[in-house]
Amino acid sequence: MASYTKKEAREWAKQALVGVANVTIPTMTNDFTRINEKAIRHDVRLSIEHGFIGSLAVSEVPLTLEEHDQFQQIMVDEAKGKLLVVHHAIFNTLEDNIAAVKRAEANGADLVLLGYPPHFYPKSLDDVYEYSKAVCDATNLGVIIFPVPTWGFGRLHPADIPVAMLRKLVDNCPNVVAIKAEGGMPYFMSAIEVHRHFHKEVVISSPLEYEYIPLAQVLDIPFCGTNYSAFFGPWIPRAHKLIREGKYDEATELYYKLEPMRRAVSTLGFGGQGLSNRLLWKYQSWLQGYNGGPVRHPTARVHGKDMALLRNATQAAGLNPTSSPDEEFFIGRNPV
Repeated sequence: MASYTKKEAREWAKQALVGVANVTIPTMTNDFTRINEKAIRHDVRLSIEHGFIGSLAVSEVPLTLEEHDQFQQIMVDEAKGKLLVVHHAIFNTLEDNIAAVKRAEANGADLVLLGYPPHFYPKSLDDVYEYSKAVCDATNLGVIIFPVPTWGFGRLHPADIPVAMLRKLVDNCPNVVAIKAEGGMPYFMSAIEVHRHFHKEVVISSPLEYEYIPLAQVLDIPFCGTNYSAFFGPWIPRAHKLIREGKYDEATELYYKLEPMRRAVSTLGFGGQGLSNRLLWKYQSWLQGYNGGPVRHPTARVHGKDMALLRNATQAAGLNPTSSPDEEFFIGRNPV
């Protein structure tokens, strides 16, 4: 159960959400029949070692609800309070998501990242509000609201979830503790607007490292997550620390150091139409020591030319990618 009450959620978040949160993608056994516990524990331990304060328990991969529960429980057990476990609230229906968020609370998850299912097609922003409020009302956990073009809400407003709708959620849901500001990408007008309106009330997250490192030098942005930053090993948590210490020149130097990797990600993108390529994310983190290994089908694929691009970019940035051959990625570091 959470270490805070619903009324205490925002104050808890202001203390807890200072740092960087990555993602943990569940690994299957090599026969794809069950969760690979050793692999998940490996990834949680390395996230802590790399300086992350939290990690998203990714649900956008083929798992049963029972397997997702087991995955979360393993993360919580291995984290032992050293890493916040974030529930990924993207299941098939509102009813499924309400059931899943209640299970996440029982599993010991610390926080909820609220998303929207592919078959949720709101006719108006009021529909978005009602859906979001229903999930918030169903849990005592703190909830991160997530404006992003992925949901398709840009047809209703260019900011995806505009300030007026965010205001209703902040005012009427006491457990809305943060806003993950990616609305209106690739532009950052919405991110600036969200910070201007809400940073005194809830935590603002700038989850994209290429925006976070510059913007956090001129705005107080305590949280960067959840994101693909395991690709960079410990370097984004280090950049966060430098920025919080006011060492902006050093943070900027680090920003430029990572440019080859940033360009590689820009070339490949994050995934297909509205769904991140989690196998590609897994490969990115594998280069920095994370487990890699099987993800149950259906999944997007990772091709040799893409792996070569990412590996070469990591080498060019001086981050010393693993010397293991790429075929070992598909087996993983803790095969079962």
